[in-house]
Amino acid sequence: MNINRALLLKKAKSILAGITDEQNQAVFTNRYGRHYMDDWDWFQGVALFGIYSYYRQTGDQDAKTYLTQWFDKHIAQGLPGKNINSMCPCLTLSYLWEETGKESYLAICREWAEHAMTGLPRTLEGGLQHITIDAPNEGQLWDDTLYMTVLFLARMGKLLGRDDYVQESIRQFLVHVKYLTDLETGLFFHGWSFVRMDHFARARWGRGNAWYTAGLVDYLDMADIPDGVRWFLISALDRQTEALQQYQADSGAWHTLIDDKDSYEEMSATAGFAYGILKAARLGYIPAERATMGQKALKAVLNSSDENGILQGVSAGTRLYDNLDAYRNIRVNAQPYGQAMALLLITEALRTAQ
Repeated sequence: MNINRALLLKKAKSILAGITDEQNQAVFTNRYGRHYMDDWDWFQGVALFGIYSYYRQTGDQDAKTYLTQWFDKHIAQGLPGKNINSMCPCLTLSYLWEETGKESYLAICREWAEHAMTGLPRTLEGGLQHITIDAPNEGQLWDDTLYMTVLFLARMGKLLGRDDYVQESIRQFLVHVKYLTDLETGLFFHGWSFVRMDHFARARWGRGNAWYTAGLVDYLDMADIPDGVRWFLISALDRQTEALQQYQADSGAWHTLIDDKDSYEEMSATAGFAYGILKAARLGYIPAERATMGQKALKAVLNSSDENGILQGVSAGTRLYDNLDAYRNIRVNAQPYGQAMALLLITEALRTAQ
């Protein structure tokens, strides 16, 4: 496959249509029988940020129109309860406020950021407990929290001049890295429980790891943090991406359990890894030669996007499990967050494509 700018733009438009086309009802149907983009949660939040990143890179006004219409519709309908995952759409909303100047957008972002700061339950050591729409997950830290809530909190700290928000985002990254790092491999475990005092199944789960890889490179753009913290977080990324080299499959993908080659290859993690690796290599956070690993993964993602713009091979939503077989048996289908991670990857690849 000859990857050039024209191909990337064509694929990006196709993948974008895969998210936004309501005719994909049969593909993107959630547990309640609705199109996935009809809800407000992390599935949609990740998708919206991917669409916004594509708009910001290409200037595609149709993408911006979709975003504003999506938010206006959901705001008019009334927003859901606040939890770790439902915070995720607010990250994109904060950028749209800057684009549109709509005070209603900013008011929502202010309210939700303050709730993230003061209203969400905490674990020991002040970590954000991964409370969701259907489970309190008492005492649990998940990789996912950094992407779903902490990026937004950091962004609002910079936007509003609230240093306390930025400092809280720093604490969250440090606490999560402290408890989720697998010291043996440099990868991350999916979660930690202060109730059980263990990592559940000790799963080195692909997408969970990718939330750090893809999230950190954007976090460092969003928040002004002290150099010492910056160096520490980048060193964790460096060690993680170094470890990923040995687990990349011949196809360019990574497995849903990174260190288990008998588990299936999973494309949302692959796209997230590739995005973070390519951006980190471009910015000098990791050795430049690791971009080769990202380019190989890019080909795997492009090859997994079908003629309708649907990224295949994406695992469904995954909670913290106490056995590895549960991860191996998560169903694989199309998901808006898979589409979004592919879009993020393509927008990064466009920066250097000819």
